[in-house]
Amino acid sequence: MYRVVMPRFVTAALMVVVVLLATSISQAAAQPPSASVDELAAQLDMLLTDPALEGVTVGAVVRSAESGEVLYDRGGDKHLPAASSQKLLTSAAALADLGPDYRFRTTVLVSSPPSGGVVAGDIYLRGTGDPTLVQDRFDELAAAVASHGVREVRGSVVADDTWFDSVRLGTDWSQQDENFAYAAPVSALSASPDSDFNVGSVQVDLAPGPSVGAPAQVGLTPPTSSVQLDNRLTTGPPGSARQLAADRLHGTDRILVAGNMPLDGRPAHPLRSVADPTGYAADLFHSALARRGVRVMGATHADATPAGAVELASLDSMPLGQLLFPFLRLSNNGIAEILVKAMGRRDANEGSWPAGLRVVQRYVATHGVDPATIQLVDGSGLSTADLVAADDLTAFLVAIQEEPWFDQWYAALPIAGVPDHLVGGTLAARMLDTAAAGNLHGKTGTLTTTSALVGYVTSTGGERLVFAIVENGVVGPPAKDIEDAFAVTLASSDV
Repeated sequence: MYRVVMPRFVTAALMVVVVLLATSISQAAAQPPSASVDELAAQLDMLLTDPALEGVTVGAVVRSAESGEVLYDRGGDKHLPAASSQKLLTSAAALADLGPDYRFRTTVLVSSPPSGGVVAGDIYLRGTGDPTLVQDRFDELAAAVASHGVREVRGSVVADDTWFDSVRLGTDWSQQDENFAYAAPVSALSASPDSDFNVGSVQVDLAPGPSVGAPAQVGLTPPTSSVQLDNRLTTGPPGSARQLAADRLHGTDRILVAGNMPLDGRPAHPLRSVADPTGYAADLFHSALARRGVRVMGATHADATPAGAVELASLDSMPLGQLLFPFLRLSNNGIAEILVKAMGRRDANEGSWPAGLRVVQRYVATHGVDPATIQLVDGSGLSTADLVAADDLTAFLVAIQEEPWFDQWYAALPIAGVPDHLVGGTLAARMLDTAAAGNLHGKTGTLTTTSALVGYVTSTGGERLVFAIVENGVVGPPAKDIEDAFAVTLASSDV
């Protein structure tokens, strides 16, 4: 064993360096914030004294994205519902757990191979949660079945949604929300009416009838017999008041359409959730088979695919890295919940909210968040039982910048003031013609009494900032103008 002995003059020199370094660090720590940071804090304090926030609980934090240093903190430790800004946590955990290349697969199987163009038993449609199954995708599956020469199925179309559990609605979701697409029931087998992938919903198409007093024209996109329309909407005189209602009756797939549609009124296309998303998907597949000349003899129902079934066709979704764009930019709740259950299935072979949220909790715990300070009951933030602090949100956004997929994730966030629907997303009409426009990448959040804006913005001084502002206890319209002013102040600062 050897001992290295340094000359005394080297030892003395090192001691001087250590002392100088320690003094420098001590002095730096003791230095007050720069004048620009003080000025920024004063401006933000002034904004948050707005009378519109009287009686409202506010959590607001600003950090340096590079160092993580807190530059501003007002109630940052308060545990508040963060609404849809919670999707930041869900999406990042999904990328880490499932990977950017993850795809959902939908398969068509039969108990035994077709013979002479006939499937002797049932034909199974098995899902794993794909939210991108629009009508054309069902047509692709049906075409693949027909390409095997199948012309008749003597059994039924059987929908297999067993990849996820049977719990359709999240904890503490409001019954008054169940009618709307943003609170659609979650299933491993469902369908979307549009390219925004509003999974588990159907579009109700409303237009004036041919004459005053005639019933209005109503229909569904995509056409499906799994949802029934009760049309009580009448055509009113030109210029009459436009009064439209399309409400799915609780616990059913019957939509009551009522009110007045002016003869010269523009068509309307509200989205409504579907109570039985699995049956909805099965019906669309059944219709697609018929269009391809495949006759199904039996009635459609749901069940598990038997062991040993033979695959006839399969279809993969776009990769998760691409799905992020409609998910985050359009704040798609259904995709958030599907990803949570997909994580649970992959991690614990259990496609449930509890199993998936354990994955999210573990991930955020290693990326700046104390798991003891947050409460997650869903993936979208739709529940008011979801709680997270602004300080944790900003710490998380700083930490994930080191992830290999960060640039892809960051690019999928809504960009303030960019009018394009699929670029600006929920921020398309906000902060137009300001220093934040085309600069701020962030996530909005809105519930009945909660509003939030969380994200990244670069100051005029060239500093990339991470921020979160969450308001809870809002009465009346959400204080979006205050959030915007907060973000524009950051973008305009010289820190």
